[in-house]
Amino acid sequence: MSPDVEQDGGGRAVAGEGAVVLLSGGLDSATCLALASAEGYACHALSVDYGQRHRAELLAARRVARSLGAASHRVVSVDLGAIGGSALTDPAIAVPEAPAEGIPVTYVPARNTTLLSLALGLAEALDLRRIFIGANAVDYSGYPDCRPAFIEAFEVLANLATRVGVEGGGFRIHAPLIALTKAEIIRLGVAHGLDYALTVSCYQADEHGRACGVCDSCRIRRAGFEAAGLEDPTRYRPGAD
Repeated sequence: MSPDVEQDGGGRAVAGEGAVVLLSGGLDSATCLALASAEGYACHALSVDYGQRHRAELLAARRVARSLGAASHRVVSVDLGAIGGSALTDPAIAVPEAPAEGIPVTYVPARNTTLLSLALGLAEALDLRRIFIGANAVDYSGYPDCRPAFIEAFEVLANLATRVGVEGGGFRIHAPLIALTKAEIIRLGVAHGLDYALTVSCYQADEHGRACGVCDSCRIRRAGFEAAGLEDPTRYRPGAD
């Protein structure tokens, strides 16, 4: 089975078909949920508390799931902070406030591999065959687990390592945003009624979910709204905008 990394998400669902959608609470994953819902899937949102710097994005995920009418929303805890190696899980590593060459320290080792594995487990437990992830290989920070090759490889793994795959079924990993610019993603979300004010993308948001305005994720998000010609609804800390 060829992996689905097409921009359109691989077509609309058949009546009653469900899907697991990874939902971080950020801009891309929220757009992914909006698209999956618009395509007719009954969406079971899955958020992961992996030891990230703040809980604001998990609270945002709850708001987004409720707003978009997800069939269910689970939060699973996995302590990637115990592994470390990333500014997003280790408070001793500063979040960079300037573009970096190569893969930045905000890369979390094995994060998307872990998230997709959890989504795969949930999909199999719920007898679902579709998994959506908001990975993007255009306007991103150079993370190796946001590339089409990774999505393709994980789909192969999913169909080798599960009862469903062994018994002749099959999973599809949908990455509908993989080849879109941030501006294109934002326009798509707006067209599907997504309120981006509900989302949090900042790597170091405060306890109120307000963005710093200077981290890599904030800069990419702000540039995306500018390129889309739309007002940025992001709430910034005083003096950050």
